[in-house]
Amino acid sequence: AAEEVASMGLWELFLKGGWLMWPLLILGGVTVFIFVERYMAIRKASGLDMNFMNRIRDYISDGKIRAAVDLCRKTNTPIARMIEKGIERIGRPMGDIQTAIENVANLEVSKLENGLPFLATIAGGAPMLGFLGTVLGMVKAFMQMSQAGGVVDMSALSGGMYVAMITTIAGLIVGVPAYFGYNYLVARIEKLVFQMEANSIAFMDILNQPAEKK
Repeated sequence: AAEEVASMGLWELFLKGGWLMWPLLILGGVTVFIFVERYMAIRKASGLDMNFMNRIRDYISDGKIRAAVDLCRKTNTPIARMIEKGIERIGRPMGDIQTAIENVANLEVSKLENGLPFLATIAGGAPMLGFLGTVLGMVKAFMQMSQAGGVVDMSALSGGMYVAMITTIAGLIVGVPAYFGYNYLVARIEKLVFQMEANSIAFMDILNQPAEKK
């Protein structure tokens, strides 16, 4: 019974917030969707066998280029696709190989960042939208006081202010998690970019090893 009363109270507060509560509710749902979807994608992209580069080194050293490409395709991660492109360019100048790897890396990072600009927009826009609802509510409350002949009714004024502040609270409830979620995902992507750079350097070292031995 207590839960029913609490849920009824929240629903009533939602309705009293006005029509701006509906866009905020939609933005909240979009925030959750983007965060969960991007988190799963980044987590999947970050998963890489610690022995991956060692196996690539062994295959290339033994001249098993086809086996190295097959391993990259089976691994199916941004790092593996980046290394695969480098393997396919073996025999060309080192500068061309490095450029091909960097192009693939840029494309992979761009894919991982898909949706993050919109999440950042929600983080900044939701509180502003909530503040707009509060301002509109305050204007409405003062207009009602003006129509009442300027008589200050503290109960009516406080009630109008409390209703007006609901949208600000809703905007912050949506905006704050979006802000922290955006920064968390960006940090995860930056960590993955560092791993991609490290593996790129390791791959170039593998290609340079035969030349050094000669």
